[in-house]
Amino acid sequence: MSDGIIKLTQEGLEKIKNELRELKTVRRKEVAGRIEVAKELGDLSENADYQAAKEESAWLEGRILELDNILSRSQVAEAPKAGIVSIGSTVTTQSNNQTRIFIIVGATEADPGHGKISAESPLGSALLGCKVDDDILVQTPGGAMRYKIVKVE
Repeated sequence: MSDGIIKLTQEGLEKIKNELRELKTVRRKEVAGRIEVAKELGDLSENADYQAAKEESAWLEGRILELDNILSRSQVAEAPKAGIVSIGSTVTTQSNNQTRIFIIVGATEADPGHGKISAESPLGSALLGCKVDDDILVQTPGGAMRYKIVKVE
């Protein structure tokens, strides 16, 4: 988002907080322990366990920084207004005689495999502000697709 704010659902915010807590309290200790054990084995230049633990530590610290950054810029989206698509809404659509259900979420929460689409995606942004019986046309890599909104929760 251009203003630097990251919109999240309440569920998404809790998920990030839980992951960050786990990384800082449990995983850091585990990795530090693996590094100490590997150091005791001697020559660090040829110690694969040490190298792997150091790489994991670097990834872990990077992920912690990323999550801290998201939390510092995050804002919980307002509760969806009845009948109007917004972040947090569950939207039932129909396209080409196929019914699909999408949950509109912030970009960091998107998981298309589980029906969670980003409000910033082409389909998500086209759905925002719509209501039941609205028809939208969305440009996809496969061409334009028309969606009819059947239900908004």
